[in-house]
Amino acid sequence: MKASDVKKGNVVEHDGTVYQVRDIERSSPTARGGNVTFRFTMYSIPGGRKFDLSLRADDDLKEMDLLRRAANFSYMDGDAYVFMDNEDYTQYTLGPELVGDNAGYIVEGVEGYYVQVIDDAPVGLQVPTSVVLTVVDTAPELKGASATKRTKPAKLNTGVEIQVPEYITNEEKVWVNTLTGEFAGRA
Repeated sequence: MKASDVKKGNVVEHDGTVYQVRDIERSSPTARGGNVTFRFTMYSIPGGRKFDLSLRADDDLKEMDLLRRAANFSYMDGDAYVFMDNEDYTQYTLGPELVGDNAGYIVEGVEGYYVQVIDDAPVGLQVPTSVVLTVVDTAPELKGASATKRTKPAKLNTGVEIQVPEYITNEEKVWVNTLTGEFAGRA
């Protein structure tokens, strides 16, 4: 496909690496005969490493088919995560390098996980924007006259540590925003 046809969200291959296009900047020179250039901000799949690429409008990029399959977390196989497709029950085994920082947001019985697949091979995991996790270790509430909103660290059942309001106690269920890694309310 021509560089001028690429849209945000497209998955392309460049120098043997697969990238998802996140942003496109188009620059057209003011001089006559100048070429229109496109500057792409892309992230590698898997890994999410940022890559900037500038191409002329006529340059070619190979488009890849990235499938998003709705899946549920089934179990751990050693240090790998096994997800099962919601439609055809295919099992996808994702190693820790594919899951990355999302490992702390994987829990059983939660809807909204998507396994990203290219040529029948899993290449990434998309987690829901928020999940319910249980507080397993946090300091007790400090009694005192404080009008300010104070937070304290809390360790959750998946190993993630976040800041929570003072009134949250052990064994309480809380919503965690997976994009920011922050407390999003009581569950």
